[in-house]
Amino acid sequence: MYFLVYKPYLMLSQFSREGNKPTLADLEFDFPTDVYPVGRLDADSEGLLLLTNDKQLNHRLLNPKFRHNRTYYVQVEGALTSEACQLLADGVTISVDGKPYHTLAAHAQSIDEPPLPARNPPIRYRANIPTSWLSIALHEGKNRQVRKMTAAVGFPTLRLVRWAIETFTAEGMEPGQVRELSRADVLRGLRL
Repeated sequence: MYFLVYKPYLMLSQFSREGNKPTLADLEFDFPTDVYPVGRLDADSEGLLLLTNDKQLNHRLLNPKFRHNRTYYVQVEGALTSEACQLLADGVTISVDGKPYHTLAAHAQSIDEPPLPARNPPIRYRANIPTSWLSIALHEGKNRQVRKMTAAVGFPTLRLVRWAIETFTAEGMEPGQVRELSRADVLRGLRL
């Protein structure tokens, strides 16, 4: 079984409880008990998650040798520069498990504000500090990688939305929405 979920802001990417934080079990959808998320989004990130009980697909998507494309829309603090986008595209050095790590090349570009669902609570507005939007496509997924990358080039992340996993996008989805997919849809959408 295969499901695309638009994970809301502040929800954990898991079914098990941790204190009083909302989890995928709080969504208004009756998931089978053997389904689990392939990959994660931090609680303070939102957007697409793929859930499945297909162990082979799980291995293929989580194993770094089978790179797959994930695109994020990122609202950053400050007026984003073309130089910062180029640095992100070339790869930057971040800390992973306390050690320096140089990220793989990515596709990064400044974009107009995308048509996303409103975030609850909204980003704090400050009149004297501009914000910008960035689209960044990665083929790897280190812990808090996008946030660390934007900070490394001087533009802290304010909002992070996983917009796409290969050809699947969050277009038309609202936070908490679930789409059930067939195996053929998944293989086609993930280009497998």
